[in-house]
Amino acid sequence: MVRLRFVADGMLGKLARWLRMLGYDVKYFNSLDDEELIEVAGSEERILLTRDVGLYQRASIKGVQAFLIEGKTEYEKLAELAKRYSLSLEVDTSNSRCPKCNSNIRPVQKEAVLEKIPKSTSKFYDEFWECPNCGKIYWQGSHWKRISRTLNRAAEILENKQ
Repeated sequence: MVRLRFVADGMLGKLARWLRMLGYDVKYFNSLDDEELIEVAGSEERILLTRDVGLYQRASIKGVQAFLIEGKTEYEKLAELAKRYSLSLEVDTSNSRCPKCNSNIRPVQKEAVLEKIPKSTSKFYDEFWECPNCGKIYWQGSHWKRISRTLNRAAEILENKQ
């Protein structure tokens, strides 16, 4: 199966992080101009995600696959993408990427991260993932409920659009 790959413009940093958690390879730049974004998308066969109608039109004219994001909230944006590209709105940690740097995260033994996490975290959680590139440690902490709510809300919007 060919995995979709994206490049997100500077207005879509949060969406890029969501897509990375869902396992999608998303390059994000907040400093490239429109022509550079179109070049990255075209040369790397990535789908350009943007909220900028002009950028969307220029990419399309140049034959670069682009998607114009119209939703206001993160759930609306995720639902739009899920509808258009049949994306799964469930986090599978075996495929997740680092929301910060886009590298694939990998499971890591609790003992290996004890020095890198808060003491209270080690009391309550046993499963951890680490980014081999930036070293960030992840676990399904209290924020996980918020993540699940957002993804569930996006799935509800998607269901209502079907």
